[in-house]
Amino acid sequence: MIFYMKVATFNANSIRARLSIILDWLEQEAPDILCVQETKVQDTDFPLSPFMEAGYQVTFRGQKSYNGVAIVSRSPQELLASSLSPENDVDARLIAARIDGLVVVNVYVPQGVEVGSPKFQYKLSWLADLLAYIRAHYHPEDLLLLAGDFNVAMEPRDVYDPEGLAGAVGFHPREQSGFRELLTWGLVDLFREHVQDGGRYTFWDYRVPNGFKRNLGWRIDYLLATPPLAKKSVKAWIDTGPRTLQRPSDHTFLVAELDLKA
Repeated sequence: MIFYMKVATFNANSIRARLSIILDWLEQEAPDILCVQETKVQDTDFPLSPFMEAGYQVTFRGQKSYNGVAIVSRSPQELLASSLSPENDVDARLIAARIDGLVVVNVYVPQGVEVGSPKFQYKLSWLADLLAYIRAHYHPEDLLLLAGDFNVAMEPRDVYDPEGLAGAVGFHPREQSGFRELLTWGLVDLFREHVQDGGRYTFWDYRVPNGFKRNLGWRIDYLLATPPLAKKSVKAWIDTGPRTLQRPSDHTFLVAELDLKA
């Protein structure tokens, strides 16, 4: 049984393109659990061996060129789910596993593309289906970690230009309402448990000139925990270092530490 645990989430935007960044980060930070999104690789082509050689196990669900989720862990995993439901099994956007008594659900929420478009409606429906999945399978008293790229910034302090971005995809009231339902069910934003100031982001759009250097970012990646797990959190932070490297993802690592004896 692990008593002190480091957990993290990272949208890789292609796990093969970012493999060296991830492996170096695993060696440097030694997390117990890392949730990865946008692996963009079919299961038959997932680069499993380098993770195993680094001492990690991986459970994954992928598809060619798009989406894809993976859970990387030091301890063995019991697969719980690889989709929201049998009816919602088209995209590789969710994977869940039990690890050392902790339930970990890793998600990649649809981006939405344009407000009012079918893809935006799909995003809203997916968030509603995620809430239904959580309600059906778990309880707020469980030790549950819901992690991933939610593609939703919740508050003005979570985006670089709250006035200019108001109502845009990723910062729209209808998306925020869907996300808030998860919090109302009984989930706690671990980063905000420990860090209150704005200007702390997990995503910087490639298309914004010098967006990272100018810190024109969004906080759209989360580690959400049920109250019994959240009260065990002792620290949370965003590691911006990997975003400075050559050929980085447009996201970076979000990390939390848990004292499970607390």
